[in-house]
Parts: sequence; C-alpha cells; structure tokens
Amino acid sequence: MHHVYYPKGVCSTKIDFDVEGGVVHNVVYTNGCNGNLQALGRLVEGMTVEEAIRRLRGIHCGGKSTSCGDQFARALESTVKGE
Repeated sequence: MHHVYYPKGVCSTKIDFDVEGGVVHNVVYTNGCNGNLQALGRLVEGMTVEEAIRRLRGIHCGGKSTSCGDQFARALESTVKGE
C-alpha cells in the first residue's frame, strides 16, 4: 500500500513509500539532502517495518531533536497504527 507522510522539523517536505506485507519499498523523499536521502531509501528497501523503526527512531540532526530518518520511523509507526 502506498503512503505519504509530511515530516516536521526537517529539511525534507514529503516522504512517499510503500509497505507490502510488513516490508518497506520505494522510499522517496522530496527536498532535503538528496544524496543522503536516496541512500537511506536504498538501505531500508526490503527491510521490515519493525527493523527500520528500530534502526532509525531517535536519530537527531545537528541541534534538532529529529532527523529525516527519525521522521521516516515516525511515518512507519503511523502506518503500523493505521493498518
């Protein structure tokens, strides 16, 4: 199922992703650090939702209390609660 999440407190403005059978696919960020976010999307491709949340939740960026990775973990958490 395709999902869209609008992150807060980071440079990226939108995260598109799919979750099929509890597995993450096709993560695409809009805006933010393009190279790093492409790499993040490729790294979580095929990972279970639970594992991606475990690895990304709580990462901070600079002086911010969140990051694009943390925001993706929050998006996945919202997805799990909504399904």
